Amino acid sequence: MPINWTTELDTGIEVIDYQHRQIVDFINQLESANLAKDKEKIKEVIDACVDYTLSHFAFEESLQEEAEYKYCKPHKKVHELFTRKVAEYQQRVSMGDDVADELHGMLSRWLVNHIKRDDADYVAAVKANMVDIIKEKTQKEETKGWLSRFFK
Repeated sequence: MPINWTTELDTGIEVIDYQHRQIVDFINQLESANLAKDKEKIKEVIDACVDYTLSHFAFEESLQEEAEYKYCKPHKKVHELFTRKVAEYQQRVSMGDDVADELHGMLSRWLVNHIKRDDADYVAAVKANMVDIIKEKTQKEETKGWLSRFFK
């Protein structure tokens, strides 16, 4: 069954929500490839999903570190455990095992639970940090504009 994005999966951080939707698209592509029994497409989708998810994790972790989120290390550990688990599935696929159904189920459950629980926990810290960064940038631009008018 495909994952349908709902607002309860939104974190309220636009870039993160976009990345999560991309991962949902990969999971849904995996289901389609599995229904078509297209082993080459299954492998292609799994590889693309893993690559994208790893870059998403790195981005998410950098936001958490910058925001000094107090559970950054445990969150990173959750990502590492998940990455190892998916790597095992990748290895099984490369050996010819049919794991698409099993992997699709695991990815679907894991992603929804991870967004609703683990990711929801860091949102406040990251949003507050983003607001501070925007405020600081705005103040610098205002000062720069004022100074350039003053010293022309």
